[in-house]
Amino acid sequence: MVAVGLSSADAQRRLIEEGYNELPSERRRGLLSIAMDVLKEPMISLLIACGAIYFLLGDRREALILIFFVLVVISITLYQERRAEGALNALRALSSPRALVIRDGTPVRIPGREVVRGDLIVLEEGDRVPADAAVISCTSLLVDESILTGESMPVRKIPCEDKEYQEVMPPGGDDVPFVYTGTLVVQGRGLARVVATGSRTLMGRIGASLKSIELEESRLKRETRSIVRRLTLFGLALSTVLLIAYALETGDLLRGLLAGITLTMAILPEEFPVVLTIFLALGAWRLSRINVLTRNLSAIETLGSVTVLCTDKTGTVTLNRMRVRKIFARGRIYDVDGALPEDVHDVVEFGILAGRRDPFNPMEIALQELGRRELNGTEHIHNDWTFVQEYPLTDDILAMSMVWMHGGEYVIAAKGAPESIFDLCHLDGEELNKIYEVVERMAADGLRVLGVARAAISESELPDGQHGFDFQFMGLLGFSDTIRPGVPDAVNECQRAGVRVMLITGDHPITAASIASSINLNRGSVLTGPEIESMSDEELSKRLRDANIFARMVPEQKLRLVELLKSQGEIVAMTGDGVNDAPALKSSHIGIAMGSRGTDVARESADIVLLDDDFSSIVKAIRLGRRIFDNIRKATAYILAIHVPIAGMSILPVALGQPLLLMPVHIAFLELVIDPACSIAFEAEAEESDVMSRPPMNPKAPLVSTGVIALGALQGISVLAVLSTIYLMSIVGDMNEVRALIFTTLVLANLLLILTNRSWSQTILQSIKTRNSALWMIFGGTVLLLSMILYIPSLREMFHFGYLHPKDIMICLALASTSVLWFEAWKMIFRRGRAGSE
Repeated sequence: MVAVGLSSADAQRRLIEEGYNELPSERRRGLLSIAMDVLKEPMISLLIACGAIYFLLGDRREALILIFFVLVVISITLYQERRAEGALNALRALSSPRALVIRDGTPVRIPGREVVRGDLIVLEEGDRVPADAAVISCTSLLVDESILTGESMPVRKIPCEDKEYQEVMPPGGDDVPFVYTGTLVVQGRGLARVVATGSRTLMGRIGASLKSIELEESRLKRETRSIVRRLTLFGLALSTVLLIAYALETGDLLRGLLAGITLTMAILPEEFPVVLTIFLALGAWRLSRINVLTRNLSAIETLGSVTVLCTDKTGTVTLNRMRVRKIFARGRIYDVDGALPEDVHDVVEFGILAGRRDPFNPMEIALQELGRRELNGTEHIHNDWTFVQEYPLTDDILAMSMVWMHGGEYVIAAKGAPESIFDLCHLDGEELNKIYEVVERMAADGLRVLGVARAAISESELPDGQHGFDFQFMGLLGFSDTIRPGVPDAVNECQRAGVRVMLITGDHPITAASIASSINLNRGSVLTGPEIESMSDEELSKRLRDANIFARMVPEQKLRLVELLKSQGEIVAMTGDGVNDAPALKSSHIGIAMGSRGTDVARESADIVLLDDDFSSIVKAIRLGRRIFDNIRKATAYILAIHVPIAGMSILPVALGQPLLLMPVHIAFLELVIDPACSIAFEAEAEESDVMSRPPMNPKAPLVSTGVIALGALQGISVLAVLSTIYLMSIVGDMNEVRALIFTTLVLANLLLILTNRSWSQTILQSIKTRNSALWMIFGGTVLLLSMILYIPSLREMFHFGYLHPKDIMICLALASTSVLWFEAWKMIFRRGRAGSE
């Protein structure tokens, strides 16, 4: 009977009526909850403290202004938090287990939360069961139910005899015809009909809840926390000294406290946590838009350091759309481009018998399509044969055998790697050499070659293994798989970026080499799984220096490769899709699982998941990872740069025994520019032109390097030098006019610091052509607000400013430009020097 499953319309109706297949989760944080958390931030606490001091001093207007700024900062933070939270919620939805269901008679893979009661789900090795279901049919189906029963041994499943499924039996023990949400298929395959979803499942009834993505603390967060801690301690110590000095000099303790708080606000680098939260969350969201799901956010910072990318072939480099291209039978190679001659019919026949009747493997599907086209109506179709037993592929024998009952005897069909089939058939001598030549000729054409054999026995008991049969060799099948569009260009891009690409496949070495050539992979030497098994770690380490192609590999050998590459100091990204790939994925620096064809176990062990299984997406992820990290460094330099002049101009007047120049209201205004600039604007900044033409970042170097800190400090000192010169030349003038002049220059210098740090290779005039909507919104808002403060009398009075003439504004702009000119000149010299060396 053909499995049809629910129709899409019925499934949608049940989804609306019964809800998503998910358990109750944590409530989404409301605006009030987020706002209360924001109020605990140091900068907000300092603003509130300043407002309270102004109230004590009787200056209610200043206090209300600060409260207004607190509300504005909270609003900006709420927007940023909501955006980050929305991105993470989208990631959690993407990372929910996937389910293979039959809808409208067609297998489709959908998010587990969209499974509904009545769905037919296909269960395969490595899958998480998405809902409670009754088993309809199965082959060697073993399920790990330890999550429910605590029993570590997997249990055997049998088909359910009660087609009405009135009551779900409890789990535990063998031969229970039900599977349960969250359990793991460890062997075999099956088909089951869903009887309960969501909170109605067994897991839902016992009150378990799904775990959301755990966000590991990254190395970047540890380093920036260390910087923040040191700067905060320095700021508090300096503020205390300033408070005491001001109070002793003026005798005004409250004003001294105000000066100390102002300096603390000036020095406190509270933007760092905001930057990391926004960059990593939105970075993961941007990756999801190119079909890359980030399960571990710390992987984003590692992407830029990847030096070796190990990729499999089928479905990643290729489209996984197989087609039988050539068949070897009775001493000849036949092209499959028209009607097949009778000579090859039995090879196709036993190739089909050596697979499952309802396959999902692309090669099996391709073979069955060929059989339906060429063998229908012939004696080579055996719908009346009874399936008896499967001998699965093992690490020792890369072939599988299917046992069928026909006419009182067992007929065995075997299919697998040619060398394994030759071994089962006990071929040797001249015949074996001739067939090996045929295999190499077919493999050289880029074909995946499988051998086919048959056997028959009349004994009542079957042997324990495939070597117990007397197989007869029948022929070879050559399959082709189309290279994914864009993969050759992506491989070239990786290699230009200093990322070494390794191809790991189960194919014949010649086939693997042919595929490598077609995707522009730097070939080097070719190693096979059997060769690797015979090598010591020392010998294999030497061979790894020039080997980029690994053929006839089994998943367990991936782990050994990863460990050896890591021991050589490489940063390894590894792809995988099977249960046995999980150790290698977990051991690699970045484990990459397949979203469409990968098992849930592989996905749970991986750091990122390719939702489209496309190699090009990995390269896009590396490119985006480098861009994200570049922008974090730029934002870091900018934050350090702008805090230097703010802190300096908070200290200088007090050191000279003059009235305070910058007050909390001025710091608050600057924070309205700094916060969105360092997070939203820099996060949206485009990549540098050389992002994929430079080597990977040194994994041993600090992520926030001394160079970045020095650059930020130099930029800040240059702005401070300009502001100090203005102040010292104007110190005898009207303080309100001086304050307006200094503040306007500082705001304009701040905007120019943003512009100059957009790119560390292009000048402002060059980078200004690059689109960044968030940046121009910040610019427009800043210029508008500054104009209002300078030229609306009531606002000008609130900020303690004097009137500035248009020529004063031009002077401020000229002086602000002077403070960043040196960095612009350095960029031009750097570009000229680099162009000369190329």
